[in-house]
Amino acid sequence: MAIPAVKILLVEDDELFRLGLRVRLQQEPDLEIVAEAEDGETAIELVETHAIDVLLLDVGLPGMGGIETCFQLKQRYPNLPVLVLTSHCQPALITRLVTAGAQGYCVKGIAAEILILALQSVAIGASWWDATATQTIQQGMGQAAQFVPAPSHKTPSLTHREREVLTLIEAGKSNSEIAQTLYITPGTVRVHVHGILHKLGVRSRTQAAIVAVQHQLIPPLNRSTRP
Repeated sequence: MAIPAVKILLVEDDELFRLGLRVRLQQEPDLEIVAEAEDGETAIELVETHAIDVLLLDVGLPGMGGIETCFQLKQRYPNLPVLVLTSHCQPALITRLVTAGAQGYCVKGIAAEILILALQSVAIGASWWDATATQTIQQGMGQAAQFVPAPSHKTPSLTHREREVLTLIEAGKSNSEIAQTLYITPGTVRVHVHGILHKLGVRSRTQAAIVAVQHQLIPPLNRSTRP
């Protein structure tokens, strides 16, 4: 069964840069550019008339700008994933992006493979923040936590698909084997693995499996039947 491509709305005012992005991203069978815009107003109109899975949004747009565009779209379509493209990543900008509802950002000039992985990640509900952004967000959460009671414990929150992938990781399956078992592409598996490691706060698949057992994130039946 064919995996439907991730439908992307590309919003970038630099025509040459937008053309380069379109050409590169269209080379990926799992991605599809379904519409393009060079300003926020047009982007909002296109979201209303097209089926969009991810919005790839330049932050430096003319008119209302990328951040205001993100904010307005998230007010109307809270479940629409937004990945921001920017030339800067200062803490003040990161804070504004979080407030606007963005799922993450990529700095212009990064490798195409990283941008592709970021798009695939936000499309399935994950976030894509680098170390600087993560630290800024954690600091903001820490300040907010001073005004609310701290929970007695924290259990990592994984999606159903992430739990399925984690179960197979714990069973010692490779990415290709997981893809075959779940009828998804190896690229999608890599996206899920990245999201799992990020959510669990670990750096390796082995560490993820250990945390999964500790927090009982994997059904005991699946672990007991491991080959």
